[in-house]
Amino acid sequence: MKQNHPKNFRVLFLSKKDNEFAQRAACFIKQHFPESLIFAGERKDKLPPEVLKWQGDLLVSFISSWVLPQSLLTQAAYVAINFHPGSPEYPGTGCTNFAIYDGATEYGVTCHYMSAGVDSGSIIAVKRFPIKKEDTVYSVTRHCYQLIEEMFYELMNLVLQELPLPASSEKWGRKPTTRKELDELCHISPDMSPEEIERRIKATTYKTPWAYTKIGNHVFKLQS
Repeated sequence: MKQNHPKNFRVLFLSKKDNEFAQRAACFIKQHFPESLIFAGERKDKLPPEVLKWQGDLLVSFISSWVLPQSLLTQAAYVAINFHPGSPEYPGTGCTNFAIYDGATEYGVTCHYMSAGVDSGSIIAVKRFPIKKEDTVYSVTRHCYQLIEEMFYELMNLVLQELPLPASSEKWGRKPTTRKELDELCHISPDMSPEEIERRIKATTYKTPWAYTKIGNHVFKLQS
């Protein structure tokens, strides 16, 4: 079957709500792919019926936390790709949090083909940068968003020029982390060493702390 010209691609673009980087990328999609369906939302938002019933050519997940069903991924006649705000060593949820917790000195962003498993498809491209001692989850995340936007334009321009997407030799480093594991990282308890408590607080503070402690059935959240 003859492939549609890219300018005629039917595109599904999914992204994080109220994110300036995603908003600019969405504008690019609207400009270059007139037949596009764009949806931005939060992690707990349900995908609307028009998204789940979409059929087209190009599916792009851009800083999105939704796990998409295989039935939707297979509806992308050209390709379904995800822009992940973490390097291949950190697949899954809370990637930046775990990198900060581990004291990683290098991090990055990854574009990969989407498959049924979270962050498991073949890797297309990776961009890396050093993490400084004074960096925070917030500063590293912002750096990731910047690099993802750059990578997005680079790869979308290849699509528009009808050139093949690159193939990276990099592989995912481990099993993807889960929301449950991130929640566990946020938990601090009196029996932890002061060093461990500080590591966890730093690793789970974005603009405000996510860390908490639990006594009996009572949960106490850390205040900034």
